[in-house]
Amino acid sequence: MAETHVLFVEDDDVIREATQLGLERAGFRVSVAADGLAGLDRFRAQPPDVALLDVMLPGLNGVSLCRRIREDSRVPVLMVSARGDAVDVVLGLEAGADDYVTKPFDTSVLIARIEAVLRRTGWSGSGEGARTRFGDLEIDRAGLDVRRNGQPVDLTPTELRLLLRFAESPGTVLSRDTLLAGVWDYEWGGDTRVVDVHVQRLRGKIGQDRLQTVRGFGYKLRAEP
Repeated sequence: MAETHVLFVEDDDVIREATQLGLERAGFRVSVAADGLAGLDRFRAQPPDVALLDVMLPGLNGVSLCRRIREDSRVPVLMVSARGDAVDVVLGLEAGADDYVTKPFDTSVLIARIEAVLRRTGWSGSGEGARTRFGDLEIDRAGLDVRRNGQPVDLTPTELRLLLRFAESPGTVLSRDTLLAGVWDYEWGGDTRVVDVHVQRLRGKIGQDRLQTVRGFGYKLRAEP
């Protein structure tokens, strides 16, 4: 994880400095901010690979900061709070956070949670903050750019949304209903044939073997080459 860039937004000086030191000793590159607005500025100036946001921040609280990040980025976000209150957990997750850590925490536990969320979301840890690679396929989430063997892949908006949904959970089987809800917003269970058609079109552009059919269940994105 030596190239992984972590942004830690925390107003408590002791916690911020101790956590930064612990993460840097573990090989992470760490940027810090002491309030929500400064954290947003830092995020936009140099997007990290993962963001750690304290819930209770001056200026712009952690939940609001998470929402602002989610307006234009899929970077993994972990909420951090001294309170184990279920309301904090729900608000953070509804705002788009990927995980939640309660203070006080052991640095080794925090590192394990960071690595787990990076694996789940398919983030490459490249230091570029938004690039994911699956074999010959490279996805730039921030720039909404997809390349195969270095060459641009021309995707329709729906095909791009579908690919991004698969890339959020590489190796995980996604049912047609899950894809309908996540890509088409068909919560009521629309015609699943629309999924099959778009999967076939997407396969033709990113490689037939990159998207696997799991009979009776759905599809999954192969993360390995």
